[in-house]
Amino acid sequence: MQRRQWLHASAALGCGALGLSGGQTSAWAQGMVSGRLRSLSEMLAPWSQGASAPVRQAVHLQLPLLADNGHLVPLTVRVDSPMTEADHVQEIVLVSQRNPVERMATFHVGPWSGRAEISTRVRLAGSQTVLALARLSDGRWCYDLADVIATESACVDGS
Repeated sequence: MQRRQWLHASAALGCGALGLSGGQTSAWAQGMVSGRLRSLSEMLAPWSQGASAPVRQAVHLQLPLLADNGHLVPLTVRVDSPMTEADHVQEIVLVSQRNPVERMATFHVGPWSGRAEISTRVRLAGSQTVLALARLSDGRWCYDLADVIATESACVDGS
């Protein structure tokens, strides 16, 4: 057996042990499909299965319209809420339209937070729409959208 044949056989054996075959990767196995733009209804689907559909109100998402690259795109999410024990935001979720992993981040907040506002940086796989969802204490979901143009894409390979 030549070296090249041995390497090919070893790689095939390793992929078989991992449950991968025919060019499938771990990103594929986890359902991460980069580059495909999801529609708004696809992005909202996991949160639309409750008593009421998410509404576009109370959430303010700020992103730069143009990002030099998708590796560190700053964003801020602010939710209009009194943040009292009876009326507050419980969760803020960031969803990507194009990234291999749709849910980018989940932040848990409550009356102890004082205000429902987060600032962070995210990786984006190219130009897309970003969705910010907020779950209120009464169980309703609210959201806002923002478009961003990324001149250089990040997380293209499913990482």
